[in-house]
Amino acid sequence: MTVTLALTVGALFAFGTYLLLQRTLTRVVIGLGLMGHGANLLLLLAGGRAGDAPFVSDDGPPAAAADPLPQALALTAIVITFGVTAFLLALAYRSWQHTHDDDVEDDPEDRRIAALASEEHTPARQGES
Repeated sequence: MTVTLALTVGALFAFGTYLLLQRTLTRVVIGLGLMGHGANLLLLLAGGRAGDAPFVSDDGPPAAAADPLPQALALTAIVITFGVTAFLLALAYRSWQHTHDDDVEDDPEDRRIAALASEEHTPARQGES
């Protein structure tokens, strides 16, 4: 079971990273959501096996109690992922209103750097020094 969850976490991070590297804003938002789900699953997986309720009682030692920290971290990660996703959706909607397109365009600085890189890799012509 643990290996299956670990592979699922790896797949979520891999697909999320792949989608984050795309130029379409909806894919970026979906990729961030996948990575957020992968982080939540990783936190819950790191918490270990389920134990007793984390309340201390007179019945026995608290060694068998569950650790509440991974659950608290997962809830915090959910809230942060929700906030970032809402912000990215607002930015994507604003970009769509402005350009009526979902693709991210190159800015002039990106074009200048690409032109400089292509000039460096072109062989020098004969007769030029």
